[in-house]
Amino acid sequence: MSTPLLLELFAGFLTAGMALWFVVLGRSSVPVAEGTDLTATTARPGPFAGLGLAPVLGRYLRREGLAANLALLLLRLTIGVMMIHHGQEKLADPQQFASTYVASLHLPFPLFFAYVAGFSELIGSWLLILGLLTPLGALAIAGTMSVAAYQHILTAGLNIYVLELVVLYLGGSLALLLLGPGGYSFDAAIVNDLIEEEG
Repeated sequence: MSTPLLLELFAGFLTAGMALWFVVLGRSSVPVAEGTDLTATTARPGPFAGLGLAPVLGRYLRREGLAANLALLLLRLTIGVMMIHHGQEKLADPQQFASTYVASLHLPFPLFFAYVAGFSELIGSWLLILGLLTPLGALAIAGTMSVAAYQHILTAGLNIYVLELVVLYLGGSLALLLLGPGGYSFDAAIVNDLIEEEG
């Protein structure tokens, strides 16, 4: 991995972390105007109020306990940071990736699918790192890793040394898809505002 790429990853990670920190700080210290009666609240229903989605979204996006939220943050960051270079490698020479890997799947338009795989991994990684639209990011990476696992089985059989990394990425992204991003994410910060409970 080159030095400019490492600096780009570090700068992106630092910026994402600072932005998330400011979101968390902004939510915890809301200024209250002088003379405001805090007991008299005028609750307005959120956009999900009549649909019954608030409890489901709340359970999916907000986990109980510090350990669970930190574990999901760690899983998101690990998968996201490690997957970025895979997407960049594919997009650096998509024709080579298309002729080496995609062509063996006998798919039409191998160059198109090479770009799809590269952008899925690159954009999906950033979505996981930020915790923004996390299900879409996890789905993008899980989809790409599913096709990669199929391609490896097709060409090398059930060789554990070829499959292990792909299966680890696939399992981690599926876990994030099923469990949600956790409380330390932009998704949780955004949806917390949208599903405010009445009263």
